[in-house]
Amino acid sequence: MTIISKTEFAARRGWAKSYVSKLASQDRLVLTENGKIDLEATEALLDKTSDPSKVAVAERHQQDRIQRDVYSQLSHVSEPTSTAAPPQLIPVDGKHPDYQRSRALREHNMAKLAEIELGKAQGSLVSREAVETGAYDAGRLLRDQLFGPLPQLSYDLAAMTDPWQIEKHLTATIRRTLEEAERLSSADLEHAMTAD
Repeated sequence: MTIISKTEFAARRGWAKSYVSKLASQDRLVLTENGKIDLEATEALLDKTSDPSKVAVAERHQQDRIQRDVYSQLSHVSEPTSTAAPPQLIPVDGKHPDYQRSRALREHNMAKLAEIELGKAQGSLVSREAVETGAYDAGRLLRDQLFGPLPQLSYDLAAMTDPWQIEKHLTATIRRTLEEAERLSSADLEHAMTAD
């Protein structure tokens, strides 16, 4: 176990002392009780929590450009989900965030987000609110269509005495009402699909 000062550690790594102080404030240094740095443990922690490539910033900027290009190709109706960085994690139980695991999780989630945006653009995914509104409207339309002819139907049935004629009349009225409701629902659905 090698113990060195922050100044020695900064000189050893070729960093400014202020950067080493910043790493200490982010709990990315393993410090002894007197504020010195445990060299081996700190280097292991930095390797675990740092970007493994030297071109990480360029890759991140390239990824941002790709995301911006993907969203620019989508319709303006489907708004992209925010990809802002989450707030800084506070270590729990002495465990520090693992950069590689966090990066893999981020890439996985970005792929899912791109898949969702593609589904919106292709029309295979729709807004939940639109579906709920459409289902409610269709149910209400059907109810109104079924209850609408009842006053006239009661007068017609009161005059009939033959059970066969009553059944035929009821069947014809219900069929006509349901076909009208289907036609109106189909027209509403087609209008809703083309409105987007």
